[in-house]
Amino acid sequence: MHIDRRALIGLAPALALPVLGLSACKKADQAVPDDMSMGNPAAKVTVIEYASVACPFCGRWDREVFPAFKAKYIDTGKIHYVFREMLVGPDSEVASAAAGFLLARCAGKDKYFSVTEAIFHNQDGLRDDPRGTLLNVAKSAGLTEAQFDACINDDAAMLALNKRVQGYAKNNNVTSTPTFVINGKALEPGFHPLTDLDAAIAQAQSAG
Repeated sequence: MHIDRRALIGLAPALALPVLGLSACKKADQAVPDDMSMGNPAAKVTVIEYASVACPFCGRWDREVFPAFKAKYIDTGKIHYVFREMLVGPDSEVASAAAGFLLARCAGKDKYFSVTEAIFHNQDGLRDDPRGTLLNVAKSAGLTEAQFDACINDDAAMLALNKRVQGYAKNNNVTSTPTFVINGKALEPGFHPLTDLDAAIAQAQSAG
């Protein structure tokens, strides 16, 4: 994938660098303004997913579990679902995920989840032809190729993404994807079937 070098600087090693101004990330069970979310913000239970659009386990969860999870908990207003962007894995995977997240945010909040879903559903293409795959997703979201190129080479957006990722790693101890946190209690990182989330949500509802 040909992305301007500026869009890639510091993505993987940046996790080890000190970052200022990240106090908003300190509480893992609270949504912050930069979060992308669905469902009822006033719900008794908040489910936070830390994920990468290039992570195979995240893609599997999105394809196999998320539709039923959304119908059962998000669409009914039983939970507040918060999606947080993480960059983990090999450099090539990190670069593709970063570009995907920049694209999703450029598409706007109303299209953010349709863009990430499209990427999750095209992870084979993301590995084989990252630029072509993401460009097709961008066009389906109404962006031109020029807008796509400007989006993935936006220095300010890249810096903001880097800061979010560093904050999640440093303050919330997130190092693997997917990681699910339910009312502040993290599940073991990795793929979880709906039954695991059912049990954790039920426990959170009872405790609340």
